[in-house]
Amino acid sequence: MIHIYLMPGMAANPSIFEYLKLPENNYTLHPLAWKIPKVNDSLEDYAREMLLEVKEKNPVLIGVSFGGVVIQEMAKYIKYKKVIIISSVKSKVELPRRMRFSRALGLYHLAPVKLVRNIDTLSNYAVGDRLKHKVALYKKYLSITNPIYLTWALKQMLCWEQTEYLEDLVHIQGTEDPVFPYKYIDKCIPVKGGTHVMIISKCKWFNKNLPKIIGN
Repeated sequence: MIHIYLMPGMAANPSIFEYLKLPENNYTLHPLAWKIPKVNDSLEDYAREMLLEVKEKNPVLIGVSFGGVVIQEMAKYIKYKKVIIISSVKSKVELPRRMRFSRALGLYHLAPVKLVRNIDTLSNYAVGDRLKHKVALYKKYLSITNPIYLTWALKQMLCWEQTEYLEDLVHIQGTEDPVFPYKYIDKCIPVKGGTHVMIISKCKWFNKNLPKIIGN
């Protein structure tokens, strides 16, 4: 039995993996939930804390977006079968220019709380079925609104210093990802038309291809 630990994206809860269905005779899925960090926790501290939830030996680690960054840090401290990142980056070199600019200006101190407030406000004034549906999805999947976590997470994402990555890392990236644009990504498995939320919108692709990528 292959045990797969799943780390969601920033502010997202484990329900983003609800459409991931792999053969139960070969794989057991363990969705992980974000913990609220201490204000001064380093990314390394947090990775070690999350490893307390990994009970099985030689696991597969899969992370989406910022979750992909966290599992790369987790992988530095354990033996693993496979590390797979989705809609993410392997090093600070792959961050888009706007994120580097935000880092330089220290915008991570203000953006997260404002973002959450905007989503909550938008939900009160949403008109039209399409907008209401989009807001409902945001509120369903992006439920981690603790300001300490949000400020910490965005700072860790923008200020990540990694330049060299695991040689056996598998990177799956959508060609239409607006958060981490495909043009900045090196050595990945492209998913045509995949956006930043393709773990949901392209679930059929993952259900078909992940078993081949993970192996036996």
